[in-house]
Formats: sequence, C-alpha cells, structure tokens
Amino acid sequence: MAGKDAREQDSIPTSKAERSTQFVKTGLKIGGNYVKHYSKKLFNPDLSRDELNEDNATDIYESLSKLKGSALKVAQMLSMDKNILPKAYINQFSKSQYNAPPLSGPLIVQTFRKFYGKTPEQVFDTFNIRSTNAASIGQVHEATLNRKWLAVKIQYPGVGDSITSDLKLIKPFAFRLLGMSEKELDIYMKEVEERLLEETDYELEVRRSVEFSQACANLQNIIFPTYYPELSSKRTITMDWLEGMHLKEYLQTNPSQEDRNRIGQALWDFYNFQQHELRAVHADPHPGNFLVTPDGKLGIIDFGCIKVLPDDFYYPFFSLTSSGFLDDREKTLRAFRELEMVQPNDTPAQVDFYYEMYCQMIGLFAKPYSTGIFDFTGTEFFEDIYRYGEMIARMPEFKQARGVKHFIYINRTNFGLYNILHELKATVRTDTFVADLALQH
Repeated sequence: MAGKDAREQDSIPTSKAERSTQFVKTGLKIGGNYVKHYSKKLFNPDLSRDELNEDNATDIYESLSKLKGSALKVAQMLSMDKNILPKAYINQFSKSQYNAPPLSGPLIVQTFRKFYGKTPEQVFDTFNIRSTNAASIGQVHEATLNRKWLAVKIQYPGVGDSITSDLKLIKPFAFRLLGMSEKELDIYMKEVEERLLEETDYELEVRRSVEFSQACANLQNIIFPTYYPELSSKRTITMDWLEGMHLKEYLQTNPSQEDRNRIGQALWDFYNFQQHELRAVHADPHPGNFLVTPDGKLGIIDFGCIKVLPDDFYYPFFSLTSSGFLDDREKTLRAFRELEMVQPNDTPAQVDFYYEMYCQMIGLFAKPYSTGIFDFTGTEFFEDIYRYGEMIARMPEFKQARGVKHFIYINRTNFGLYNILHELKATVRTDTFVADLALQH
C-alpha cells in the first residue's frame, strides 16, 4: 500500500460533545475573520468583503469536512443554489460534491468490522483501502468478488446518528448565510432533516435504487449499476462498478455538441419521467451523482435522496408551468393558495402583489417547459433567474415563509438540472415527458 493521502482523516468526531466543540472552534475562527476585516476597513473604508468571504468559506468548509454528514450535506446543497451565496462559498462548498477529504484505511476497516463482523478482505476477493470518491455522507471503494468489479459505498461513522443535533448546530451558520426568517429556516431544516434521515438509511437506498432503476430501464442512453442487497447493510452499499467520467472530467475532453445533447437529453428525460410518471424524483442532481460511460451513456450512481410528489402538490405546481395557465388569474390564484404562496390573511393589495411577482417568477422558471426545444447554452436565462432571485431576496415581503415544504427539494432538483444542462451547453427536447393534469380536480 502506498503512502497515506495527506488529506485522509484518521478519526471523525462522532459524539454530540465532540461535534459541538468543532462548531464552536469554527465560530471562533469566523469571529476572528470579522475582527480582521473590520480592522482593515478602518484604514480602507472601500474594502470589499471578498477576502472575508474567502476566509469564512475556507474555515467553514474545513470544519464541515472533518465532521462529514448532514452539516457537509447542507453545504453541498447550498453550493448548488448559485444565486444564494457569494462565489467564495460556492467554490469551497462545491468540493463536497465528490472531493471531500476521505477517511483513512484503519478507520474504514473499523467501520467495516462493525457492520459485517469481518474485514473487507474477508468479504471480498480484493478491496482497495483507498477511496476513489469521498462526498458528504460516505465514500466509495473498489472491490472484486467472483470476477465482478464492484463499488462499495461506506457511510462515515456517526453520520446517521448525528443528523438532528448537527442541524441544530449548523442553524446559526445557515441563518447568517441564507438570510431567511426564523420560521422559514425551521421549515427548511425540518424538510432537510427528513430527507437526510432517509439518505443515511442505506437499506432504504438499496431498495429504492433497485425500484427506480427498474422503472427507468427503458429510458434511452441511461445505465444503472446492479445492486447487491446481500452484500449491503444499513451503512454500506455494494453495487456494480460503472466505468466512466464525472461530468466535470467529461467536459474537459471537449465532447462534440451532438454528444453533449445526447447526455443532456438523457438527463432531462431521466428527471421528467420520474416527476410525471413515477411522481417521485431523484432529488440530488449534483454532478458527483452521474458518470458518462465510455460508450456515451449517462450512468446514475446514487439514489439516496428521493422526493415523493403528493397529488396536492403535483397538480397545482405543474399546472402553473402548463401553456396559457398563468393567463387565467382565477385558476392561477387557486393554485397559489393551494401551494400556500398566497395566504388566507393576505390583504387584496398583497394578493395583487404576490400574484404579479409569482407570475414573473414562474414565467422565468417555466421557460424550458414552454417550448418544445430549449438551448441551455446561453447565460441570459440564468442571469435573469439569478437577478430576479437577488431582487426578491432584498424585498421585505419575502422575508416571511411562503410556499409548502415540497418546494425546497423540487426547486433544488429543477434548478440543479438546469445548471448541469447549462454546464453541458446542451440543447434538449423538453416535451418528451410532460405533466398529466387530466385527473386534476
């Protein structure tokens, strides 16, 4: 075995006290960064916050990387919401998508013994103690068994048991970064907690992975690994190894426009088939969850985060994206009320205000759905969305929580999809799977 990776962790804080101490240390570092910033500002009143943001983002990411788990997962989620955070945070937090510091070999063996009662070498013919990818919840190792090339995903120790306490600890950081109201942040954190509790249950993930890969088996240019429940546990997953490049690596090969479009179309179909045919969707569209195989197919390698779309959300939400719907004020307001975007105690003036603002917002969001073909190459569409997001973030009318909790992951899913298609510079057909609103009441 070669020398140890300098970034590897030999231990991970698992107790509530240890993890709390790590947050306190980070808070002290951030306090020091602010003192340094304002000291410099005394001598240079025009000093920007760029250096402060860079220092804070680095310190927060380093701390969350040591903790792993839900705290790092929230950072990963925020890195995808590119209109929420300063660029320094986006650059740091996006590392958690597939490049977090891995755990050392001895710690992996210790974790393995806990769930299998054996060492990795006693379960598999070969097992590479060095991880190939490390993210927020777990890391992946190569293995072989009976001439099969396998990927073994191992969850970090303590991650599944510390979600609730971690989210309480990260709340002050999130409150400062996101600028949400207390009520809105509580709704956000509760929904995140529910999804993370599911995401750390690897037995549930294996069942969902089998179910979703079978349901999506007929989609073109998409491939899924085979999963092995008998070689998996509550904190480990064994599946076939898929050969391929992550999207970032793939784009560095300068693929042709035809190839970009093919991968983009596969991605669009994968998401919209789930939303409209399964009424449940893979709600973690970050680049680390996808591979492009040597034969040009899209490999889906993670089904940890699934968001179910109940009827009372699906019908009003997708009605708003259907052609001409927003032209009917009465129908639109009914949908807004069902989705709690317009609320019972709003005055007539407030109803008019939110009606206008949300119609503009949905008009922007639904642009890809409003034409049969959409080119995600240009920046204008995204600049319009970010500009609008920044505008409403400054408006006092949007400081209070609005909208049902399902928006959190569905907006994240669709904007995440849009962003990946933008990075691919893909042109896709958007009418391959469309909302079935026939049963709407």
